[in-house]
Amino acid sequence: MTTAASQTAGPAPSLVDGASAVAAPEPSAAAPASSRRLSSLLVAGALVAGSLGAVYYVRQVAPFESTDDAFIDGHIIGISPQVAAQAAVVHIDDNQVVHKGDLLVELDPTDFQVALEQARGAEAAALGKRAQAQAGVAAAESAVVEAEATLHSLQATFENAETELRRQQGVDARARSQKDLDTAVAGRKTSFASLERARAQVRSAQAQVAQARATVTAAEGDYQKAQADTRKARVNLDHCRILAPVDGRIAGKAVDAGAYVTPANPLFQIVPAQVWVVANFKETQLRHMAPGQPVEVSVDAFPGLALTGRVDSIQSGTGSRFSVIPTENATGNFVKVVQRVPVKILLDNGNLGQLAPGMSVEPKVRVRS
Repeated sequence: MTTAASQTAGPAPSLVDGASAVAAPEPSAAAPASSRRLSSLLVAGALVAGSLGAVYYVRQVAPFESTDDAFIDGHIIGISPQVAAQAAVVHIDDNQVVHKGDLLVELDPTDFQVALEQARGAEAAALGKRAQAQAGVAAAESAVVEAEATLHSLQATFENAETELRRQQGVDARARSQKDLDTAVAGRKTSFASLERARAQVRSAQAQVAQARATVTAAEGDYQKAQADTRKARVNLDHCRILAPVDGRIAGKAVDAGAYVTPANPLFQIVPAQVWVVANFKETQLRHMAPGQPVEVSVDAFPGLALTGRVDSIQSGTGSRFSVIPTENATGNFVKVVQRVPVKILLDNGNLGQLAPGMSVEPKVRVRS
């Protein structure tokens, strides 16, 4: 029985030990080979990734300068009334698209219509006064002509009287009577006095002409002022109709029918569709940047929208220098801070209706080819 047990139990351990003896060397020989293959793959992958990263950097990073400190900018036109009045009708609403010349707001025109009628009446009165003054000039000039005619007549009479006096004085005293001589002397004096009076009348008539012309000048000035008042009243009446100066979209509406508006208070703004980008680049990014360089722009609000443009101009000064309170560096605890300079970028298609001033964008400027 001992032999049988040994025969039945003895071979099993020998088989296991034999298998272990045969199979044990195989894992130790395969492990270094697979480890070397894995290491080679990792190295190759790292080389490929490094190469791709280098290519990406050379093509997509190194030639560009980008910033996330950028936004859409555009013109914002504030609309205020030119006259103070009550808003009668409001034809607009928030975010409404309007076109140049559209009627936006109507103000109550009653007071301005009355003012226009008064101005027209004053203009008509001034026109009548001017015509009256012009007629006065014609009458004064006629008086001058009449006075000059009288002067010429009396001049002839005086010359005749003087001739008669010389003739009487030339006659022998024995052949003439004292009465005739006295009559000639008196005639000459009378004619001279009448002549002097005629000359004075001519001067007076000429002065009347000058005065009449001055009256015309004053009347002309009053008439021109009346015309200006009429034009002003008409313009004020026209200002009761507020029209759109440009195409755009209504923003910041602050007027409703019945409200009393004044020129000091804006009613709303019009935002035209034309926009551009203002990008605040670090001063260290401007070394190779220049106007005309191409730009790629992504808009935060529209991830799928890809825009292109070009650098238009670089501001002559950092943003801090144009702030309300510029920084003062003349202190003992100065800390150098990288400044940012606004760069204006024009979009190739700047009339995109979905873009609005203030939206955040990220421009990427190609500064190297």
